[in-house]
Amino acid sequence: MRQTGAVDPTLPPGWPAAVRPPGAPDWEHTAVAWLFDLVPPDYRAHEVLRRYPVLLARFARDHVAAGLEAARAGWRTVRVELADDLPADAMEAAITAYEREGARLASAARGVEAVAGALRGERWVPRL
Repeated sequence: MRQTGAVDPTLPPGWPAAVRPPGAPDWEHTAVAWLFDLVPPDYRAHEVLRRYPVLLARFARDHVAAGLEAARAGWRTVRVELADDLPADAMEAAITAYEREGARLASAARGVEAVAGALRGERWVPRL
């Protein structure tokens, strides 16, 4: 496995560290495992998602996008909606949690797009 934070110039930006590079042994297996980790556990019950990884990537893209939008909406509205229910330190912690979750989901979204492209057979070519 690659080290977290290390940039591999042969992979597209945002490629997940848990997924082996396209063409490596079992790379699709690592991609499927990573994609399943992004979606609700019940998705594993759908044989069609295991059989067609590109479809799983589509489900993961939609799920991550919905989570990202929810985190953004929560960040925008939590101060108003819970102003009377939370002390100031809890409010700041909530804002921080929304920010971290948003960053995590934005990173996951970039990873899903990169993996989905590779699953469709697209090859990334670095630009100068």
